[in-house]
Amino acid sequence: MANLNRRQFLQTLGLASAAAATLTFSQLSKAADARPHVVVVGGGFAGATAAKYLRYWSNAIDVTLVEGNATYYSPILSNLVLNNQRNLGQISFNYNTLAQKYGVKVIQEWADSINAPNQSITLRNGAVLNYDRLIVAPGIQFMDVPGLDSNKIPHAWQAGAQTTLLQQQIAAMPAGGTFVMTIPAAPYRCPPGPYERACVVADWLRINKPGSKVVVLDANPAITVEPTIFGTAFAQYGVQYVPNATLQSVDSDQKIAYTSAGEFKASVLNVIPPHRAGDLVTKSGLANVGGGRWAGVNPLSYESTAVPNIHILGDSQGTGQPKAGHIANAEAKVCADAILRLLAGQQPYAAPVTNSACYSPISSDTASWLTAVYAYDLASGTMKLVPESFGAAAAPSNKYYNRMFDWTTNLFNDTFA
Repeated sequence: MANLNRRQFLQTLGLASAAAATLTFSQLSKAADARPHVVVVGGGFAGATAAKYLRYWSNAIDVTLVEGNATYYSPILSNLVLNNQRNLGQISFNYNTLAQKYGVKVIQEWADSINAPNQSITLRNGAVLNYDRLIVAPGIQFMDVPGLDSNKIPHAWQAGAQTTLLQQQIAAMPAGGTFVMTIPAAPYRCPPGPYERACVVADWLRINKPGSKVVVLDANPAITVEPTIFGTAFAQYGVQYVPNATLQSVDSDQKIAYTSAGEFKASVLNVIPPHRAGDLVTKSGLANVGGGRWAGVNPLSYESTAVPNIHILGDSQGTGQPKAGHIANAEAKVCADAILRLLAGQQPYAAPVTNSACYSPISSDTASWLTAVYAYDLASGTMKLVPESFGAAAAPSNKYYNRMFDWTTNLFNDTFA
């Protein structure tokens, strides 16, 4: 996935004449009295891609990326830290290239609040940034679970220290112990991720902790994605899969999960709480769909349906597209193109297409894959799955395991390099 110039990107969207739709710097300059300023909050796959491509496609705007962390740890491949196939250093990224190569101004600070009428955001340190367009991509926030202390019972669903904690707990688990993990009701970040984690951990325990058991407590009525692949792997590894097991509370000291399907005591308990949009989205009045959990957006531009001039990308958006890194990267390019058009007084492209792709490790040397295309549906104003685009592996293999690293390298480079 090499860097796309704007002509190439527009061609991937199916424009008959990409050249005709490409905006010139002079057009942008005439759209405002001063250089337009786009502020991007959040430096994950969505935010970093948007910041990069806005500058890659136009030198006529200023772009500021606001991110509280100096280092981003990719959730993609983070399950391989649990079985020692990768370490955190191999999935960590900084923003130096975005700043030095693309001219993105990077501010390491947390965004505290949005003043929509004044088109400004206030940072935690008190600084105020004015914007012409604001992109908010804060990822997910976890909903409260009674009794849950994530310092004792890790989720490891935001990679970094939590990943290390869970890896250490698994390594210290006694032979014959029980690893229990919970999966929240959809939608949640990375649909295949919990199932791949169960497989990776079960495979590692089988070899390193004989007699151990893996229990999967799924709030969903069935495996949500690749059911044949994961169901077969669960049977092979002896994973106890419990559907319709809604998490009710946790005893973090005794490592007990209380669910609608009963209580489960663990040697290692991995609780992935239910998700909602990031705090900045919810407290700014942007979370207006899904019972107030997600941000409604116009998928032509990802502009909020609640507040103008603010765009929401990635895990916090509520378009119905998967919440995952690869498609967040695709959404970001659609958004960047739309913002450049809007700043030039034009309308967003009317038929955007995004792609969701994912490789999932099943063991220490095999993986599966799936892919799907989403296209804008004019009648409903939503992004809909193109049925004939869906594809998935028939079975996991070593070949797919090796291709997984090609896929991630391309995605990482397209986002951060």
